[in-house]
Amino acid sequence: MSEITSEATPVDFRAGFVSIVGRPNVGKSTLMNVLVGEKLSIITSKAQTTRHRIMGILNGTHEGTPFQMVYSDTPGVVTPAYKLHDSMMTFVKGSLEDADVVLFVVEVGEKVVGHEVVPLLRRTDSPVVLVLNKIDLSDEETVKAKTAEWEEAIHPAAIIPISALLNANVATLFHNLITRLPHHPPYFAQDELTDKPERFFASEIVREKIFLNYRQEIPYSSEVVVTEFKEKDDIIVIRAEIMVERKSQKGILIGDKGSMIKIVGTQARQDMEAFFGKKVFLETFVKVEPNWRSKDDKLRQFGYNES
Repeated sequence: MSEITSEATPVDFRAGFVSIVGRPNVGKSTLMNVLVGEKLSIITSKAQTTRHRIMGILNGTHEGTPFQMVYSDTPGVVTPAYKLHDSMMTFVKGSLEDADVVLFVVEVGEKVVGHEVVPLLRRTDSPVVLVLNKIDLSDEETVKAKTAEWEEAIHPAAIIPISALLNANVATLFHNLITRLPHHPPYFAQDELTDKPERFFASEIVREKIFLNYRQEIPYSSEVVVTEFKEKDDIIVIRAEIMVERKSQKGILIGDKGSMIKIVGTQARQDMEAFFGKKVFLETFVKVEPNWRSKDDKLRQFGYNES
């Protein structure tokens, strides 16, 4: 990914970074995918699905002014139980430090008192736009009460009630973000969609299928590493290693006579073909890496110690 600067870029251009923060499972990834118009972040009903900071780059024109908005989807804020969680929280804090606008996503039903994200907001001097998500699951009176409660608690620049799932009021949110971006030349080339390489999205697609097909500790104990990504004229050859922490987890992941891993592979391959727009040959292997979530060397290998 190349950062660009150009003297030919008009002064009347808005560009900046919008960091999306919140608790796990409040709809941050769904919201970013809606705002960017592409599925960049994996989405499941389980908490802590997102582990990395994923940027989505959107170029366009709003009310006659060209813009480039760089969204950062971040892991949900948690109390760390593993070194993996420490790394995930480092991504969140780095995202706040870079932000031109902070997009703080909460569900209508969340309690304001003692909220884990509020102390983190002190890391930024940038405007905070609070998104009250999942209004489709609430009523107007509750939404008004929560809006007043959050206004009193953190005094955000704006509070926007939305439903990311139903795309309700997203246009209003979009306007509030665009108009708060600084006047600045674009940071990235117009044809760039994200800061992540293709093999990252291949690994995330496999990981999403693990979250969707397994229960309990399996999704949280698993990591996916793409060891080969070869693009040919008519097909992409991908080999992925799935790491688990215990031998028993390997057996569950593979399933009877390989039945479960076959389901994961088939679903992942279909999504990869849709994402990359080309036929995919996918091979998956399962390996045991004891306690990888607490090992610095493994976290570095898996890309979690990057800032």
